Amino acid sequence: MEKHIKEPKEPELSLEDLTGMQSVRVTFTLPAKTIDLVSAVANQLGIKQKSIFDHLTEDRHVLDKIAREAVKTDHKNSRRRQKTFVISRNCLRNIDNTAKKYRLPRDILVEFSLRRLRPVIDAARQKQKNKKILLNEMQDFLDLGYKMMVKARKMLGENDAMYLKLKNIVCLFEKNINEFKSDIEKGENMEKFS
Repeated sequence: MEKHIKEPKEPELSLEDLTGMQSVRVTFTLPAKTIDLVSAVANQLGIKQKSIFDHLTEDRHVLDKIAREAVKTDHKNSRRRQKTFVISRNCLRNIDNTAKKYRLPRDILVEFSLRRLRPVIDAARQKQKNKKILLNEMQDFLDLGYKMMVKARKMLGENDAMYLKLKNIVCLFEKNINEFKSDIEKGENMEKFS
């Protein structure tokens, strides 16, 4: 006897789902450091700011928790500036609904939500420092490779197979170090972020 197993139903797509993904321009008034934080994370990770906002506001329970924390905090003394962001309609709806629910200015809710990025930037800064340490050690290793290559050329000659293989290894290592340097330079803006 053959049992018929029901296939799980695919969730239906609604017009509201699709329009919720549309982009909208919204201006928030935020501390300069918060604006810089969003830019730094987006640049370092190579993702759009819209995706960051979507991620930070998709879980309503987390947004509620952030709103409850923000309500308890004095936030009148921070200097702010306006910044326009492109975010999804769903993101804006979640921000607006949560801000209304807690009688909280939406700029404050956005600021506190974006503070969750701080550990991300701190981890990236530490990783950047570690890369620089490793790069310095690799440079020392490359310098040793150059010395060995010079010694092998003197001892064996330029046409010797061992010298040529050593030369290829050192050249490849140098090429990789230059690529690492380029990657590290891309992360320089991370170190400037405070």
